[in-house]
Amino acid sequence: MSIFRFPLLVWMGIGTLIISLGIRQSFGIFMMPISTHFDTGREFFSLAIALQNLLFGVFQPFVGMAADRWGAQRVIWTGAIAYALGLYLTSIALEPNWLFLTLGGLVGLGLSATSYVIVLGAVARVVPAEHTAKAFGLTTAAGSFGMFAVIPGAQYLLSDFNWQTALQVFAILCGLILAFSCFMKTKPAATPAGQAPEQEQTLREALSEAFHHRGYWLIHLGFFVCGFHVMFIATHLPSYLADKGLPASAAAMALAYVGIFNIFGSYFWGVMGDKFSKRYVMTALYLMRTVVIACFVLFPVTVETAAIFGGAIGFCWLGTVPLTSGLVRQIFGARYMSTLYGLVFFTHQVGSFLGAWAGGRIYDYYGSYEPIWWSTVVLAFLAALIHIPVDDKPIVRQPSMA
Repeated sequence: MSIFRFPLLVWMGIGTLIISLGIRQSFGIFMMPISTHFDTGREFFSLAIALQNLLFGVFQPFVGMAADRWGAQRVIWTGAIAYALGLYLTSIALEPNWLFLTLGGLVGLGLSATSYVIVLGAVARVVPAEHTAKAFGLTTAAGSFGMFAVIPGAQYLLSDFNWQTALQVFAILCGLILAFSCFMKTKPAATPAGQAPEQEQTLREALSEAFHHRGYWLIHLGFFVCGFHVMFIATHLPSYLADKGLPASAAAMALAYVGIFNIFGSYFWGVMGDKFSKRYVMTALYLMRTVVIACFVLFPVTVETAAIFGGAIGFCWLGTVPLTSGLVRQIFGARYMSTLYGLVFFTHQVGSFLGAWAGGRIYDYYGSYEPIWWSTVVLAFLAALIHIPVDDKPIVRQPSMA
């Protein structure tokens, strides 16, 4: 299936992710101005972002269940409103502790209802199973394009105005998500050949089935590592480069390269997931991350190496999303994908919480990011090994699960 023949829902989901994840990935460049404004250390902002990511994950299974029951459209409406409110209230915060409720709680809820789990769950219901990974890769790439488009704009707003104005502009952008969601109505997914009708399976049965599948837990562990990597780098790379004497523009450009190269990378890994075993493709992706991060830590940090790192890590940045979600869809089917992938995404966000918080904690304690950079190398290699034993064969159910 050509990408141009994908249903309208796919393209509306892409528009939603461009805004939702583009804003999210820009928060790293707000660390210095917000920390300076409130006269707090880096750990405080890191903890607010860590809380956001943890709540992003905590809310995810519940909004996934809501989407499976009532449809993606209503969930995205709720998320867009919470996201906009959280950004605006952050911009007018008088005390730093407000950020835990606004930037942490409300934005975390907004992200959970407007990002991958909900959008990919809707896409899975309108795209044939054999083209799922490709569709997921294209949709995932949208978040990367948002990163490429939004971060330079955020840097411009920070340079010419202030961080409060930048967040208020972002809050207005969330209104576009409401418009996109109007075109995201879904119908029940078709039953794959060889399986009993998925409507016969209850949510409790679907959860029991997944919890007794060893591969499901290995997928959880791998996605935990992904979350740790993504939020540590997105949150702390700008500060790390500043510590090395690089200008703020270098950090913005490195993150923009992460976004633009991930547009190609996400689609590439998605296509590879349709052509080859997803678990082996995932192993290759994490081995690439291992080499890229290790080289970045070993070589001198310059504007050029920062840009190269941004492009290289961007190519394997969110390629895990179409592969991980594709594995869940492949093994368990589309009926409860938002719920099951939502639980996997919760584990991803636990990793995100630790990556964002630990980066600030270790820096404030040791005055260096070096220990945590090397921990990301070790975790990447372990994640490559974790996916090899995953049993990715689709489950064939009996006519009755009673």
